[in-house]
Amino acid sequence: MLDKNSVSSKTRKLVTELYQAVDNKSIDQLEKFLGEDLRFQLGNFGALHGKAAVLDANAAFFASIKSMVHSFDGLWENGNNIICTGQVHYIRLDDSELTIPFATVLQIENDLIKDYQVYVDVSPL
Repeated sequence: MLDKNSVSSKTRKLVTELYQAVDNKSIDQLEKFLGEDLRFQLGNFGALHGKAAVLDANAAFFASIKSMVHSFDGLWENGNNIICTGQVHYIRLDDSELTIPFATVLQIENDLIKDYQVYVDVSPL
C-alpha cells in the first residue's frame, strides 16, 4: 500500500522504483538511487559508507537469496526524510520461504539517497 494522499507523487515514485530495483536484485538499477557518499545500515550490521561499498554489500546479499518481494503497509515523508514499513517475502536458495516485517528510513539530498537505514531481522535467512 502506498497511500497516494500521504506523500508526494515524487516520493511514491522514488520508493516504488527503489524497491523494484531491490526486488529485481539489480545492482545497476539500485545504483541510480544512491549518492556517492551515502551511509547504509541493514539491521544490526555495521554501517557502510560510500556507494561502492553499499553496492558490493547488496550484491553479496542478493546472491544469498533466490528472490524477494516487498509489500508496503505505510509510507510517510517529512521534508527530505522518507519512512516506509511493510513485509518482505524471501525465497531462499533452497526454495524455502520466509516473510518478515521491515522499516526503512531514507534521507534524500539532491534527489539521491544520502542515508539509507533498513530495520529488519535477516537472521532467519
